[in-house]
Amino acid sequence: MNQSVSASGGGANRPRARPPEDEPSPMPEQLYFRDQVVVLTGAGQGIGKAYALELAARGAKVVINDLGVSPSGQGPDLSVAETTAAEIRAAGGEAVADTHNVATPEGGEALVKKALDAWGRIDALVANAGILRDASFPKLEWDNLDAVLAVNLLSTFYVGRPAFQAMKDSGRGGRILLTTSAAGLYGNFGQANYSAAKMGVVGLTRTLGIEGAKYDIRVNALAPFATTRLSSEKNAADQSRAPGKLAPLAAVLCHPSCPSTGEVFFAGGGLFSRVSIQISDGFVLKPGEGAEELFASWDKVRAGPVRELPPSGSSLRPYYEERIQEAASEPEFGHARRNQ
Repeated sequence: MNQSVSASGGGANRPRARPPEDEPSPMPEQLYFRDQVVVLTGAGQGIGKAYALELAARGAKVVINDLGVSPSGQGPDLSVAETTAAEIRAAGGEAVADTHNVATPEGGEALVKKALDAWGRIDALVANAGILRDASFPKLEWDNLDAVLAVNLLSTFYVGRPAFQAMKDSGRGGRILLTTSAAGLYGNFGQANYSAAKMGVVGLTRTLGIEGAKYDIRVNALAPFATTRLSSEKNAADQSRAPGKLAPLAAVLCHPSCPSTGEVFFAGGGLFSRVSIQISDGFVLKPGEGAEELFASWDKVRAGPVRELPPSGSSLRPYYEERIQEAASEPEFGHARRNQ
């Protein structure tokens, strides 16, 4: 069997990553995926396809889920998933197509079952399905809110929960890569529904990172910066932000040796960064002070220095206790005086 599955994003001289079957087990830093099964949603085109090609090139057996819908989620083309799966098989890889609707609990369960039926395991999940139905907030129709939340947020629950359970039951753990967005992290005009869904993915990522730790299930999120059908950009031919340039991070975060969990990453055009959640040192009211003092010290509420908290809601308690103790020991620290 031909072992030279090509990965998108690599140059023409990129070495083939898939190892011959008779080679000894490679070192972890080579990031092979031999015997690993990866399920990918939204993987028939664009970013998801780039991930699938990269992982298949590295030896993964992949399940390609895609309904082949338009960027707004309409007009399904059920041939899209099979076309990508066939491309991988033709290059010597192993892939099956799936067209279940992962925006439903039944579809998510069926997709995970397909991986288990085909190969008896699931080692990684990439939840990449997404649609856009943009409108300014006063013009947002409820149907468009429901549809965007279902595909961009709820599908991560519908596929993520059965995948998480299968990874837990296997005793081997696993890796889950969810998809957030700069619109969720920072906001974007006309995308209230999409932004809310994508920030919800961040909360889910951090919580599953905590819950999965004891089972070696590592969960991270990626905010991609790439030219895709959803980006609706005129410079679609610009290869500087081609989807394939994101694929190396997907390989790292889906690999058994992935070092991170509960974290959010940004990637685009060959740049890879971690996105952090920070909190300022803030301002502490003295007894007897109220809204007026708080208003007078608003710059201190908003300004640095800032600190990063670990991915756990309970990490706020030591921060809170530390800041209250500091304020108590330095009565004049950060306090505005009421004009007499």
